[in-house]
Amino acid sequence: MLDRRTLLLGGAALALSGCKIFDSATERDSRLRAVFASQEGLTKFAQRAMIGDRLAPEFTEADIRQGMRPNGSVDPASADYRRMANTGFADYRLTVTGMVETPVSLSLAELTAMPSRTQITRLDCVEGWSCIAKWRGVPLGSVLTLAKPKLTARYAVFHCFDARERSLSGEVFYYESIDLIDAYHPQTILAYAMNGAPLPVANGAPLRLRVERQLGYKMAKYVHTIDLVESFADIGLGKGSYWADRGYEWYAGI
Repeated sequence: MLDRRTLLLGGAALALSGCKIFDSATERDSRLRAVFASQEGLTKFAQRAMIGDRLAPEFTEADIRQGMRPNGSVDPASADYRRMANTGFADYRLTVTGMVETPVSLSLAELTAMPSRTQITRLDCVEGWSCIAKWRGVPLGSVLTLAKPKLTARYAVFHCFDARERSLSGEVFYYESIDLIDAYHPQTILAYAMNGAPLPVANGAPLRLRVERQLGYKMAKYVHTIDLVESFADIGLGKGSYWADRGYEWYAGI
């Protein structure tokens, strides 16, 4: 029997590969895009009602049958990132800021010294492919707890080193967000290792988000800052993520 995850991914692949009617959805003034956006709240509500706080499927090492195919960018070109990569990210720091009582700045060594979680899970890409890998990282909730989110904080926004395009105002770097319900889910981790080795550059080194109940584009790579906010009004085009600003679903639950 087809499960819900398979049906969603199959539908996404069909839409991307053959249905011309969906082509206009990436246009910012598209009526079709507006229809999709108007239903997203209902989709999120229904998914939350059905799955609650349940875990995404986890697998065994025998299920890891191929290398982890990189999604998105594979080699950020920014000078700051290249310098850190050349020194093994020894001077990397993750910053947690925004609507917090205590802004936090953590080195990679400090992150890896925190209690960790290891999970073997599947990345499902909106393009229709999937890969299983073993991830190790620090629970995002543990990092946010150090920063003491304010009561008005609703979302965690992830800012990344990879530039995706250039606009009149300069380079546009990847950004993504999740709400604090997903941020504190036990499987939501900041991963620094994959398949028993340090996270490769192509897969997001030194730190990437793993939010296992959502599509792959939600799992931001090359994360350097987490900004806690009440709304998306002042971020990008106001939809909460690089791809949501370009017509994709923000919640992207599976």
